[in-house]
Amino acid sequence: MDAIDVAELALSLPDIDPSQPSPARIYDFWLGGSQNFEADREAGRRAAEAMPTLVGAIRANRAFLGRVVRRLARSEGITQFLDLGSGVPTVGNVHEVAMETNPEARVVYVDVDQVAIAHARALLTDVPNAVAILADLRRPETVLAHPLLQQTLDMSKPVAVLMNAVLHFVPDSEDPAAIVAAYIAATAPGSYLALSHAAPDLAHPGEQQQMLDDYQRSTRVPFINREPEVIAAWLTGLEIQPPGLVTVDQWEPEPNAAETPILRTYGVLARKPLSGHEDESTA
Repeated sequence: MDAIDVAELALSLPDIDPSQPSPARIYDFWLGGSQNFEADREAGRRAAEAMPTLVGAIRANRAFLGRVVRRLARSEGITQFLDLGSGVPTVGNVHEVAMETNPEARVVYVDVDQVAIAHARALLTDVPNAVAILADLRRPETVLAHPLLQQTLDMSKPVAVLMNAVLHFVPDSEDPAAIVAAYIAATAPGSYLALSHAAPDLAHPGEQQQMLDDYQRSTRVPFINREPEVIAAWLTGLEIQPPGLVTVDQWEPEPNAAETPILRTYGVLARKPLSGHEDESTA
């Protein structure tokens, strides 16, 4: 292990600028978490005021992640999870949901935010088979070569790759399709990809753009809404699982779940074919 790896593995809570909003901490605020600062809360409040359906979408997206992980662990027999862009630990973390079904489940969290990873490592101190690594999901080769990932996951066996509400931070110039393809190429047949992504608001495009302009100025992070057809193109060669590529609140909703208008956010679960024949894809 080289010096960079040693330094990264020894990561502790870093010095941070509390006046600089962070997407991970804003997301935590929207979910009702406590790992955020006033600057994060102010940016989050402005966005929510501009788009009243935003917070509902954020919470529906988090619930979607929980339902996906529960289904994979219970019904599909998946015991390995790679959570890319995992953010600040909050309600319903992947290891908590997966380990309810199978205490032997293995989880690797990945985020580029040092605060998120420091908090995750503190949370996971006494949790076996779950680790957090500081890495940029846009660099699949770096993530996949990380010693903690290699020690925790057996990539020769099926794994669930989770890309929950992260690819809308990746501009087209950085080729999100190639990023998705690189992770899928590294997994065994029978692996899964779960993905969610924000979409343009058809009823209030002006308000949404105003919100995004303010968000990007505050966080200094790009944000790109994409239509579901773009997302579907990233899934070529995979088998789309029921109920398909739908808004996150319509992906296997809980019985009697209240129907609340949400900002368009799409979710999907897809499987890497066991046969390896791409012409069997339903994408």
